[in-house]
Amino acid sequence: MTIETPFTIVIPAKNESRGLVGLLPALTGAYPQAEVIVVNDGSTDDTSAICGQAGVKEISHPYSKGNGASIKSGARAASHDVILFMDGDGQHQVKDIAPLLDKLNSGFDMVVGARNTAGQASKKRLVANTLYNKLATLMVGHKIEDLTSGMRVVKKARFLEFLDLLPNGFSYPTTSTMAFFRAGYSVGYHPIEVLQREGKSHINLKKDGLRFLLIIFKIATLYSPLKLFFPLAVAFSSLGIGYYLFTFFTMGRFTNMSALLITTSVIVFLMGLLSEQITTLVYSSSDNRIQSYKEKRD
Repeated sequence: MTIETPFTIVIPAKNESRGLVGLLPALTGAYPQAEVIVVNDGSTDDTSAICGQAGVKEISHPYSKGNGASIKSGARAASHDVILFMDGDGQHQVKDIAPLLDKLNSGFDMVVGARNTAGQASKKRLVANTLYNKLATLMVGHKIEDLTSGMRVVKKARFLEFLDLLPNGFSYPTTSTMAFFRAGYSVGYHPIEVLQREGKSHINLKKDGLRFLLIIFKIATLYSPLKLFFPLAVAFSSLGIGYYLFTFFTMGRFTNMSALLITTSVIVFLMGLLSEQITTLVYSSSDNRIQSYKEKRD
């Protein structure tokens, strides 16, 4: 793909008119060949009017469904094989689009715009994102430089495979990144500089922070279940055997607690094996969906 090749830009927007008023003309001016889709997620400001003035495609939700739901709507409506997602709050810059597209063209299925330290909204957000990156890296076995960045370019066919997994809230970057890694697709990173956002953030650090962690464990369980279940099984088994040895040498008997811990380890391990079988079925279903998509496209 060259920069002249048509691609789709999807921008989820909920009351982001302050950012869109400058962003949309910049996008259409720099990339006239691109299809620009703004997903209006129940905005109460003049987002629709700004989209009309800029001459871009608008998809309107009758009420707010969430950032992830907007991403889904935009991805389904995209006309081209490459989709670039970016925020409409003025943080993401047009100059970073070309490097992301170039890197995707070098053999990647997804390229994520990795924010630097200065690009984090606050010190608390920086600490939280650092934790998420390290935990997700451990889960998927690949280095994840920016788990929650909203600026990324993807191959549409790959992205649509995981559309059913994406949450409707703000965790779509987390889910899509980890899903791509665990599916064996190529994920790259390119450093970007983000600006101060226009308006107030819709993310609640406490509420959405816990949600991000739950999403990490959810995806790890779905795509690499034994990475969670096997260590737990070993831990319960070690406790059970250790406690048995302790009670045997001190009291000369095998206790109910030892039996419970060892039995629990076996159950946890079997749950992991069952989850692996479910994972195989999920992959099979994904392959069928993407084959159906290719047939309809051709």
